[in-house]
Amino acid sequence: METPILKIAFLIGLVFSSIIRIPHQRENKQNTIIDNRKTAQENGLLFLVFLGMFVFPIIYIFITPWFNFANYALPGWANILGVLTFAIALWLFWRSHHDLGKNWSPTLQVREEHTLITHGVYQTIRHPMYTSIWLWSIAQGLLLTNWIAGISGVIAFGILYFVRIGNEERMMLEQFGDQYQEYIQKTKRLLPYLF
Repeated sequence: METPILKIAFLIGLVFSSIIRIPHQRENKQNTIIDNRKTAQENGLLFLVFLGMFVFPIIYIFITPWFNFANYALPGWANILGVLTFAIALWLFWRSHHDLGKNWSPTLQVREEHTLITHGVYQTIRHPMYTSIWLWSIAQGLLLTNWIAGISGVIAFGILYFVRIGNEERMMLEQFGDQYQEYIQKTKRLLPYLF
């Protein structure tokens, strides 16, 4: 596929992800925080993800010559797989936000009247939003064929995920106790129906 088409596909995905998240960010600001585990490290990791999944891709798309030395080529089927993967990621991103409702938070925080969501996509996956972002970052590498702009999403999100996931699971266990422990036994962390 032609590079401009792939860049446009990626930009469309970015726009849709913003459309999905903005209403939830507004609602999130209205909720009272009762347990805040947001740290300087967490802020740094979120900034790293912002760089890897937004800033570097935007620089590559609109200021192309800066990163041209790092371009690579992929077969057409890989580009099509990138479009499909991004579409699935966006659907799961939307569905995760929808199912969480007012319980969503971009950081490690528990809100007043926070409930454990075990329906919808959360019925089989404990962290479907992380699954959606993994898919998004993989799609980024298939659509933006550049070693900096394409791969930066996987690296940045991977660092955030592996640093954060244990802390998030501990926070949920402390908040919901046996209920969360039972939920762990019934679900998979990222991919349903494995093992």
